[in-house]
Amino acid sequence: MSTSTGPSMAAVVCCYTMQRWDDTVAAVESLRTQQRALQRIVVVVDHNDELLARCRERWPEGQTGVTVLANEGRQGLSDGRNTGLRATDCDVVAFLDDDAFAEPDWSARLADCYTDPALRDVLGAGGYIEPDWPGGTAPTWWPRSFDWVVGCSYVGLPTRRTTVRNVIGANMSLRRDVALEVGGFNPSMGRVGKTPLGGEETEMYIRAAAARPGSRVVYEPAARVRHHVTPERATLRYFVSRCYGEGLTKAALSGITRSSAALSSESAYATKVLPVEFARGLISGDPRRGLSVALGLGVTCVGYARGLVNGARPEGGWSEAARRPMARLQAR
Repeated sequence: MSTSTGPSMAAVVCCYTMQRWDDTVAAVESLRTQQRALQRIVVVVDHNDELLARCRERWPEGQTGVTVLANEGRQGLSDGRNTGLRATDCDVVAFLDDDAFAEPDWSARLADCYTDPALRDVLGAGGYIEPDWPGGTAPTWWPRSFDWVVGCSYVGLPTRRTTVRNVIGANMSLRRDVALEVGGFNPSMGRVGKTPLGGEETEMYIRAAAARPGSRVVYEPAARVRHHVTPERATLRYFVSRCYGEGLTKAALSGITRSSAALSSESAYATKVLPVEFARGLISGDPRRGLSVALGLGVTCVGYARGLVNGARPEGGWSEAARRPMARLQAR
């Protein structure tokens, strides 16, 4: 199923709480007004009956071009995304966070990655995520190299279209057939509610690449979304918690994949990007920015070490399709 201008594309928004209702509405409406029309828009509600009813009232089936579904699997973002994958027959499925807003040319920019004659065998693509800070600006102590803490693009990412290991989940897309072939997102990883863990998209891209040798994932910074940052996320407490959670996540990812790809991007980031950002932060108008770089790296390492000691999350619930590419990775 393809359009005359490239692959057909669906978009999925996963939501779980009434507290983000206004953000969820903004996210879905930004998809309904894309310059390159999406063939399907799916909203997946994660085990919240009140929110499910509210979404179905806001976007009645057959009237708005939006399909509202309940998460068919276990609670969490991974099975929410899997529900969205199964709900469409489009070539490409894009994912937008429930607190993000897509620019009008977002879908067109992503679709172009799959038809670029300079690229071959593209299995996934994603774009730039701009933080929408409370009051319009980040705290003066906040290091831009740690914008991933709030789910956004950060200093150190490429500034032009290029091949990467994975893209960030708030703004990503995948070929549906590849995603389903390898068993979907791993429900043993990823966010459940407010738990500051993740990694399910990284693990998916690694697994998909293992299943399709020679394929690539593309980062296109021109495909832009804005990601709402709540006041509690712009705090030192959240910064530390999220860095620790990232360390745990990377330990789990390493344990599951048992592949050098699990930490390839992080190694380059820690050895090349962070030392420069640490020095810049110290000589900036607020030297706490440099100290925050050191703090963030240190806490992440502590989380990683703790994760290795405790072991990765169990793989229970994985399909055989998901295990096959992991077995190939682990055999390398």
